[in-house]
Amino acid sequence: MRQTPQISKLTSLRAGFALLSIFALSGIATQAFAADPAPMAPAAEAKAAVPGKPKADAAAGEALYSNGDASRGVTACLTCHGPKGQSATATWPKLSAQHAAYTAKQLKNFKEGTRANPVMMGMAATLTDQDMQNIAAYLVQQPASLGVAQNKDTIELGQSIYRGGIAAKGVPACAACHSPTGAGIPSQYPRMGGQWAEYNAAQLMAFREGTRKNSTQMTTIATKLSDQEMKAVSDYIAGLH
Repeated sequence: MRQTPQISKLTSLRAGFALLSIFALSGIATQAFAADPAPMAPAAEAKAAVPGKPKADAAAGEALYSNGDASRGVTACLTCHGPKGQSATATWPKLSAQHAAYTAKQLKNFKEGTRANPVMMGMAATLTDQDMQNIAAYLVQQPASLGVAQNKDTIELGQSIYRGGIAAKGVPACAACHSPTGAGIPSQYPRMGGQWAEYNAAQLMAFREGTRKNSTQMTTIATKLSDQEMKAVSDYIAGLH
């Protein structure tokens, strides 16, 4: 079929317009791609760029705990806390089987000064974060040191406080956080079962008097306890296992 001059002219105009549109879109697309930021590195590469937390070395922790490091002025922990963290006197707490996260936190608090103790602040001052992690990793692997309740006259009071708290004073049951056996909850609450009664009582009093300040929760609880209640519950805890 023959096209009239008008139709032929119209068709040519439409073709020209389409061609111009294609060139225009191509230009826009080129600008858009040029403006895009450089592609991000793969997730694996990005992750590798951020150094991870050093892995705890229990063997290195044992060496430091038992022998110290004279070249850095690190004193052996064994001197006071006994072989494998089982101290022989209530002056020094038992550390065996204590949750690693808790032990490391206490050492860090001593070094930072948020937990005051002249002896331990000096000991912790020479330790690195890696040292603390290593010592904690060693101690958590040691068998728990057992103890016994000594005061039969306060055993019932101590048991009542530990297992049921003191509702009239708003004191929660110790077992709720430290577990019925005193084993605690890893990374949250320390092991207490078998600990020296005198040591636990001294810590409760320190929380109450404000000389130990590295646990707001324990400060709140301790301020509601009398001396007798602290001693009773501490004695009961000593016999838990």
